[in-house]
Amino acid sequence: MLNHRIYNFSSGPAVLPVPVLEKAREEMLSYRGCGMSVMEISHRSSQFEAILESAKQGIRDLLQIPNNYQILFLQGGASLQFSMIPMNFLAGGGSADYVITGTWSEKALAEADRCGSTRIISTKKDGGYKAVPTQEELRFSPDALYVHYVSNETIHGVEFTYDLDGHGTPVICDASSNILSKAIDVEKYALIYAGAQKNIGPSGVTVVIIRDDLLETAPKNQQSILDYRNFAEHGSMPNTPNTWGIYIISLVCDWLHAQGGLASMEKRNKEKAALLYAAIDSSDGFYAGHAERQARSQMNVTFRLASEGLERKFCEEADANGLNGLKGHRSVGGVRASIYNAFPKSGVETLVDFMNDFAARNS
Repeated sequence: MLNHRIYNFSSGPAVLPVPVLEKAREEMLSYRGCGMSVMEISHRSSQFEAILESAKQGIRDLLQIPNNYQILFLQGGASLQFSMIPMNFLAGGGSADYVITGTWSEKALAEADRCGSTRIISTKKDGGYKAVPTQEELRFSPDALYVHYVSNETIHGVEFTYDLDGHGTPVICDASSNILSKAIDVEKYALIYAGAQKNIGPSGVTVVIIRDDLLETAPKNQQSILDYRNFAEHGSMPNTPNTWGIYIISLVCDWLHAQGGLASMEKRNKEKAALLYAAIDSSDGFYAGHAERQARSQMNVTFRLASEGLERKFCEEADANGLNGLKGHRSVGGVRASIYNAFPKSGVETLVDFMNDFAARNS
């Protein structure tokens, strides 16, 4: 049994900051001396109300979210949002625009198609999902109720380097895998949602940041547990929330503030990604990056080797050396290194050393 930390390159649930885990361990049996774990206290208690407000304020401060946006904590992951968004904003008629850059935007579109009319205004499928469109390429439908896109596709490793501007069309963004990794212009968005298990906290919590004017367009006869307005009116608690997950989010926000905020995290993330992409690009073709250079993800670095057998050997040897979770998604294969906020630079340096050694032994 291991008694030390290894380098966890998993795409999610992903690595959490060690100080956060240590703080949670310290308070596991008795949260701030109350004699109960956070997992045991009532979600209606004063202790949890303070945790909930801390998590909300932490996210609001980090992203500089204006007061005309609500911050909600839901369950069901980003996958439930694929359905909730069209159920709340499309089912009454009209259509929505979708930008397709990978597997997750495909899944979002499939759920929207169950609720109403959609239009694909950009897709990179024919190119193997190696790129994202420029802002200038996008042509929005005049009657679109919203435009939806995924800011970072974890499976293919492509990321938008800009905040999409809807030019009057409400923009909805799945930011599950790069939220809190850099500063964003929240006011360009009507709704941002993110599964917590990559940069925010543990699995089981989904953060939704929704502008008040969009919130007010949700139908009043919506199923209550699928109604954004209901979550807003009840402070994210129309049912019992994931109290432990929200507690960890509050600790992660504290940790991010202590690291210097999102500007500091963006600088670190760029440095980590640059190290790894440099190792790929300088390998004389032994490693081949999947994404086009202008669309490379800072969070999920995807690459291939000459054969599936060699990729399997690479991942097995890496795992034996304490480099876990490098196998690419089962739908595309290859290798994927997820290097979210909490992933240390030392882990990237160790992976680069392993990659150089593996290439030298297998060329």
